[in-house]
Amino acid sequence: MSEETELAEGTVGETAAEAMDAETAARVSAENMRLLENIDVALTVEVGKAEIKIRDLLRLNEGSVIELDRLAGDALDILANGTMIAKGEVVMVGERFGVRFTEIVDPAARMESL
Repeated sequence: MSEETELAEGTVGETAAEAMDAETAARVSAENMRLLENIDVALTVEVGKAEIKIRDLLRLNEGSVIELDRLAGDALDILANGTMIAKGEVVMVGERFGVRFTEIVDPAARMESL
């Protein structure tokens, strides 16, 4: 067998091995995703924030108003287990409130925040 034939066979063999590794990796990845699909996460919709002193907190009663750091109409932050994943807006779903996702945070940016 010539050296060129051996090199060609070696290249084909590596490509088949790489394809098998990619197929195995895809199968394992799909199995991992199935495991993750059933994990509960806490989804939080944040309207805004405010910092107040404890004395002011103790004085709050029914009808009190606290000014938040957001303007009316600003997008709401949507967090999964405390990590921002999207921005959205409040909508009505029948008799209940809902949230429409208007912008999804880039996955790379989400990973940086962890």
